[in-house]
Amino acid sequence: MSGTLSGLVVAGFGRHVLVETDTGERLICHPRGKKSQAVVGDRIRWLPSEDEGTIEKVESRENLFYRQDEMRTKSFAANLDQVLILIAAEPEFSESQLTRALIAAEAERIKPIIALNKSDLAEPFGRAWTKLAPYRAMGYQMLPLAIKPHDGSQPNGDSVASAAGLQELQALLENKKTLVLGPSGAGKSSLTNALVPDARVLTAEISQALNSGKHTTTSTTLYWMDAARSSALIDSPGFQEFGLHHIEPMHLAGHMPDLKAHAQHCKFYNCTHLHEPGCGVITELQASGRVSDISASRYRLYGELFEELSQTRY
Repeated sequence: MSGTLSGLVVAGFGRHVLVETDTGERLICHPRGKKSQAVVGDRIRWLPSEDEGTIEKVESRENLFYRQDEMRTKSFAANLDQVLILIAAEPEFSESQLTRALIAAEAERIKPIIALNKSDLAEPFGRAWTKLAPYRAMGYQMLPLAIKPHDGSQPNGDSVASAAGLQELQALLENKKTLVLGPSGAGKSSLTNALVPDARVLTAEISQALNSGKHTTTSTTLYWMDAARSSALIDSPGFQEFGLHHIEPMHLAGHMPDLKAHAQHCKFYNCTHLHEPGCGVITELQASGRVSDISASRYRLYGELFEELSQTRY
């Protein structure tokens, strides 16, 4: 577009977003209309207006990670390379939340990584690691972490993490745009502070810029992990619910690798995998003499989700 400049959305709250220019400067931009369509990770075209800017166009996206319930759609970030789903051994994580986040990632063809925090708590961690066995069997990348918040002993208020887990994670994040997703209390803020030493300072600056001194936090924030701006960590708010109303119920099994592997053997093309004769998924569940590829808890979650998504359409 003639006269417009290129920029990257690095933070947002409400209608306003913080945009980083190609030279590294940051300024507030506003949408033309009442509702902003730009999310963190978007490339945009914008026009200067005094000391701020106006969004003229949101460039086409490679992907958009979002959740949707009956009332609203919540977009987390766009143009992602991967999603890091951070859960904790204690308090016990919700397998339903984990499954929903994985389905949302699969639907957008975004690579998910599962990180289990609090590996220093031997007994609860052992239980949680065992609970995650079906996800390892499906081929999801998984790593243990022991992230501890600042207790006064670390310099500059930084968080700390076990060296081995953190080094492995840093290698996975290199040259990637990664959204960190997880429920409140999983340790997302501590992880961000461990990986981005200036995160607290940057958050304060962004909040002040976006809200003109109002004490309101941004919804999602992108942090560069390196001077070259090639590795980005995108921190999002914690969530208790993760709606999947944007997923068609008949497409649900296709986003669950354990079910998908056996759904191709179904007798009927429009099989719901709940009661039909000749269903490859049900046949696998009833496998005798060996452990099924599909765990009972995963199949139960599939049934609950299928019913939930079907109710929203009829």
